[in-house]
Amino acid sequence: MADFLSLSEAISRYLRDGDRVAFEGFSHLIPHAAAHEAIRQEKKDLTLIRMTPDMIYDQLIGMGCARKMIFSYAGNPGVGLLHRFRDAVENAWPQALELEEHSHSAMANAYGGGAAGLPCALFRGYIGAELKRVNPNVKAITCPFTGEELAAVPALNPDLAVIHAQKANRKGDVLIEGIMAAQKEAVLAAKAAIVTVEEVVEDFDGLHPNLCILPHWTIDAICLVPGGAHPSYAQGYYQRDNAAYNEWDAISKDREAFQIWMKKNVLEAGPEAFAERVRPLRVGDAA
Repeated sequence: MADFLSLSEAISRYLRDGDRVAFEGFSHLIPHAAAHEAIRQEKKDLTLIRMTPDMIYDQLIGMGCARKMIFSYAGNPGVGLLHRFRDAVENAWPQALELEEHSHSAMANAYGGGAAGLPCALFRGYIGAELKRVNPNVKAITCPFTGEELAAVPALNPDLAVIHAQKANRKGDVLIEGIMAAQKEAVLAAKAAIVTVEEVVEDFDGLHPNLCILPHWTIDAICLVPGGAHPSYAQGYYQRDNAAYNEWDAISKDREAFQIWMKKNVLEAGPEAFAERVRPLRVGDAA
């Protein structure tokens, strides 16, 4: 049964140093506020898991929270590189970062395997790819029925999955609509799950096929954090802040500029600041 907690309490209770944690989202509904709370609480030695780690993982890495990253594609979408990520890999600043790189397909299937309670995921992939040479967790297996060679990767079972969603109801069910990637599978695969939401409602009205409802028994904590996905977007609430992603490129290139920005916008700010950063959608705006 989901508890309604402050974000500070939820991160303190469910995220421990050394955990494997997935702050999942795919361009849409990225849980920035929750990751900032982990930074403020100085969580250490984390294994970060993510399909397409972007700005928020750059920040976690640059603030010394991460020991390892399991991922598929890392970058600032539409802009370029993740400079704090690159600095950690190339120069061990602020500390060395171990990498386990996969394809998107492998990550999605690994989450699915974890959600299903399986030890590994099987899929058609990595044919002719060189990731197998540098990632010992990519294996090949022969199908006992067809003789076809398939790729196998370990299932992903994070200690904690953190996602952002549009709504929760009073029972603790969570509603997500719009583009989804592996948020559902990450929650079902994880030992514990935190969901930050835009609003809490009595019940869900106007349900339609383009949504997902996670029942209360799949979630441990719900935190009301309006704007908590900024600078990514929340369908029906606010648009993607493209300027923030562009600005991050220059900020993150320089260690001192990065530290000054993080002090002002993360360490000295709280989750309530996110609501002030978004521009709510107006009539005629694209969702």
